[in-house]
Amino acid sequence: MNTADLLHRALQLKHLSAEEGLYLFENASTAELMYVGNALRQKHVPGNVVTWIIDRNSNTTNVCVANCKFCNFYRRPGHPESYITTIEEYKQKIDELFQFGGDQLLLQGGHHPDLGLDFYVNLFRELKQLYPSLKLHALGPPEIAHITKLEKSTHYEVLKALKEAGLDSLPGAGAEILSDRVRRLISKGKCGGQEWLDVMRAAHQLRLTTSATMMFGHIETNLERMEHLVALRQVQDEKPADAKGFIAFIPWPFQDEDTILVKLKRARNTCTSDEYVRMIAISRIMLPNIPNIQVSWLTVGKAVAQVCLHAGANDFGSIMIEENVVSAAGARFRFTAEGIQKAIREAGFVPQLRNQQYEYRELPVNLVNQELDRVALIVD
Repeated sequence: MNTADLLHRALQLKHLSAEEGLYLFENASTAELMYVGNALRQKHVPGNVVTWIIDRNSNTTNVCVANCKFCNFYRRPGHPESYITTIEEYKQKIDELFQFGGDQLLLQGGHHPDLGLDFYVNLFRELKQLYPSLKLHALGPPEIAHITKLEKSTHYEVLKALKEAGLDSLPGAGAEILSDRVRRLISKGKCGGQEWLDVMRAAHQLRLTTSATMMFGHIETNLERMEHLVALRQVQDEKPADAKGFIAFIPWPFQDEDTILVKLKRARNTCTSDEYVRMIAISRIMLPNIPNIQVSWLTVGKAVAQVCLHAGANDFGSIMIEENVVSAAGARFRFTAEGIQKAIREAGFVPQLRNQQYEYRELPVNLVNQELDRVALIVD
């Protein structure tokens, strides 16, 4: 193997193996990776536009029995701080979302042992009856797997019922690293890597648009990162021709503040700015069949995110009115709608508001640009 040959193949949109991706990641210079990542971005999303979205990340519940060792958000059943969000609380949150110019609710929660399919079907139906124009970007493969087990059903049937009730798209939450060695150590209570992928296969069969993620920089190896990318690429190859499948990929570094992984001295976030830029570029190189790469400025900050726009990323993610999970582990960066557009312009690009399907939207006339303490931002 040599770097020049592998980069040439990448520019031809060839599928590189995990071992070839590893060789590039560990041997190519950052400048080389950025150059090829940016060239591939222009093949997939030509031009100078960088997209962003307004949505809100709300949680159905913080009750969870998965016991992930990187999560500070969850509470065990019966804990005095546990909750299930009420319809009245949703109404207040969604009213605020519309006021800020958004139309999508990123709705996720924990693995609640008592909340089965009926709960989510009824919730989605009621929200869509109250707000017909609301887009539900909700749950994720681990939650679908959890509901499937409670119902003794199949991923396809659970997703079909949720889609009929109003589910518009499925986030790529809970992927972490799709290696069962890693998952046994950091998220043993969640579905395994293969089941995560199988849920996405079922979603694609139903023509649900999905996204894919990676949380890296904890106990995984570089090869396991590349194997993660290859697995996503394979599922995307299998999707029906008329399905969008994975419309975007979002990698972000592990946030370690006060997590069990750190307290047990099993992991600490050592991801540097350079390493994150390289991961964005290698993601573009290894995923020639996924059109959009989103940078996680929530976890790496504005300056690093701006560099990533020259390394293969074409999307700056979301401004969200509320975010609880990633912030609970140390993410502290903030943006307003005005700020995110300014950051994109500073990097030399043209900001463009989008929806979850990566279709362009006009800026809403009622867009509120004032800084609010409760406004937080996160990738979808």
